[in-house]
Amino acid sequence: MFYSGIAIAMALTVVFGFGQTYYFKAFGRGPLETLSGGPITTLIHAHAILFSSWVLLFIVQTALVAQHKVAVHRRLGIAGAVLAGAMILVGAATALQTAARGASPASPDPLAFLIVPLTDMLLFGSFIVAALRLRKDREAHKRLMLLAYVSIITAAVARWPGFLSLGPPVFFGIGLSFLFAGAIYDFASRRRVHPVYLWGGSALIASVPLRLVISGTSAWHAFAAFIVGLV
Repeated sequence: MFYSGIAIAMALTVVFGFGQTYYFKAFGRGPLETLSGGPITTLIHAHAILFSSWVLLFIVQTALVAQHKVAVHRRLGIAGAVLAGAMILVGAATALQTAARGASPASPDPLAFLIVPLTDMLLFGSFIVAALRLRKDREAHKRLMLLAYVSIITAAVARWPGFLSLGPPVFFGIGLSFLFAGAIYDFASRRRVHPVYLWGGSALIASVPLRLVISGTSAWHAFAAFIVGLV
């Protein structure tokens, strides 16, 4: 029940965030443009479809397990693995395309901001690979899938009305609250926190200040300019 509940809570977080900048506008409420003021391209539509599919799939997969339909969950997991791979490719491509046109939703320096979505994709992919490798370990698998989701939820939180101006500590902190909820639930129900939350959560938390520090270095700017130049 916990994972079904948190899946719905995270879905509502996504709808509330991206509803203002994409979902509601897609149905005719206001001009359709990105948070940084750019056009909604085919790539961005693909990005929205893939990541929205992940939100729905997470709800379905947690519901299947809650209903003890594990065989169906495993078969659908194959599609989930393919979806995750597509999300990483399109997510990275969207970030590079945005930086290439000199835009950024949360920084005056597009090359510096580029480290945020690219790190999100790196973390998301790492947790997904680990979850697939440990799919027979139910306890580790479901926590790794939740961590993968947490690693990309910040983009939605940052789009809550008025939150972007509050800075990374606020919207990253709220995104990480889903990780803390999982750890608290573990401790309340098992009297201990699963190791996946300990090392995976530590990686997520440490990534926030690390990427902010690295983004301001000349080495990162040179690397970012190089990969953006390939687009």
